[in-house]
Amino acid sequence: MAVSVWPFVRLKLRITANGLRGRPARITLFVLGAFGATVLAVLGYAAFALPGLLHERHAAEILLPFGGALLVLGWLFLPLLFFGVDETLDPARFALLPLSRRTLIAGLGTSALIGLPALATLAATAGMVDTAARLGGPLAGLAQAVGVLGGLLLCVALSRAVTSAFATALRSRRARDLATIMLAVVAASVGPLQLLLLGLLNKADWDNVAGIAEVAGWTPLGAPYSVGLDVAAGRGWAVPLKLLIDLAAIGGLVLWWNRTLEQAMTGLSSAGRRVSARADGRGPVDQLMFRWWPRTRFGALVARETRYWWRENRRRAGLVALTMAGLFLPVTSVIGPNAEFVSGMAVLVGAFAPVALANQFGYDGSAYATNVAVGIPGRLEIHSRATAHALVTSPLLIVVAVLAGLLAHDPAGIPARLGTLLAVYGTGLAVLLPISVRAAYALPESTGPFAVSSGGSLAKGLPGLAGMLGGLLGALPVLLAGHLLGPAWTWAGLPIGLGYGIAAYLIGSGMAGDLLDRRMPEVLAAITPR
Repeated sequence: MAVSVWPFVRLKLRITANGLRGRPARITLFVLGAFGATVLAVLGYAAFALPGLLHERHAAEILLPFGGALLVLGWLFLPLLFFGVDETLDPARFALLPLSRRTLIAGLGTSALIGLPALATLAATAGMVDTAARLGGPLAGLAQAVGVLGGLLLCVALSRAVTSAFATALRSRRARDLATIMLAVVAASVGPLQLLLLGLLNKADWDNVAGIAEVAGWTPLGAPYSVGLDVAAGRGWAVPLKLLIDLAAIGGLVLWWNRTLEQAMTGLSSAGRRVSARADGRGPVDQLMFRWWPRTRFGALVARETRYWWRENRRRAGLVALTMAGLFLPVTSVIGPNAEFVSGMAVLVGAFAPVALANQFGYDGSAYATNVAVGIPGRLEIHSRATAHALVTSPLLIVVAVLAGLLAHDPAGIPARLGTLLAVYGTGLAVLLPISVRAAYALPESTGPFAVSSGGSLAKGLPGLAGMLGGLLGALPVLLAGHLLGPAWTWAGLPIGLGYGIAAYLIGSGMAGDLLDRRMPEVLAAITPR
């Protein structure tokens, strides 16, 4: 007997509501996420409707196919990089229920359409309908509305099919490690590639750009978003062909999703692993410690966290994203070869570095109960986690400072740039560490490195964005000093930036440690999957 998709919709709404009930912090994040989605939807609508308001047919023929293609790619990569994949209705939760794969696909796909990302995308692309209607009349607007709906279905099908296939690939440790690194590299490359594209567009021949946009309009990425313009231009014959391309792409993705869904449903199971002593006689505890590391509580915690950053999929994905952010530096030579622009991009890398700690306790999940039971002091916990993160990110910051100095043709300023980076990194930690205690949330018990649970994935990316902004604002005195001191900053930048970053970190870590001492049970409850 066929099962309606509405139970899946009600289930998602019920789980989301239960996740918010009695949790003011989560409610606040959800409201902020909804507000952010609304702002993005309004801005997207305005951008896509602008060519129609100005009656610029040529601009519309470039903007709509390219904009639609970027939306589709954004649905695939941006959740992986910033917000996470919503696993409120994880397929593995339905493994024991007598439901067909067709029913599951219909239900999971429909539930994805009622999320904030889907609603914001639909509202933003409604601006394309406005442009098509102004340029070609009601019939063009109607065709564009059909295309927009087809594009939204394509976005959902692509996102779900790829994440389901990725879960299938995570069967062994080697495959899981390789898949995590490769997917994180691809996801983190979106920003640099977009920046490179903007730089090339500044120097491009717009007639050639229009030709590329026309080609993009015949690909699955841009086809559904250009049908209204075809009607407006008198190319009505192209509409059914482009809609057929869109439907074929959706059908292929759904078929792929259908083939990988059953294995994704069993992706949570994993074989146990024996822990044995090495041939050199070192036991399991000693294997976690560096030979040269002090045998203290602080040393043990730092060693554990450091190894987790290298071995745990979700943490390693954050490190890969941070490493790829360094690609902004060589790319900037395309659009801003001056020293000030290169230095500014380096500062952004420093602000992005602490973002991986925005939900540092969520990585532990219920295992954090051991720390609570032992009674590890809050400041010791915070210092050990921040130290481990600094050990794995400091080499990258040094490389970024060197690259910035070389690209700006100012090798003498490398120490000063490193000092600025450390100041931004320290202030970012000062902002994010208290946030990580106050706004901790649970991650799903999944092998996927980019999964988030209980909906509101957009809202859960806000602490990281707040940390980036706070790091930049908190480091303004150092940035102003570098501008005002002139040549003296070349030798004074490193000690001033290092001292400022350490001072900011000590203030923020002290606040976070004291807050953690008072909220350990609440943090454990917040990060324990349900």
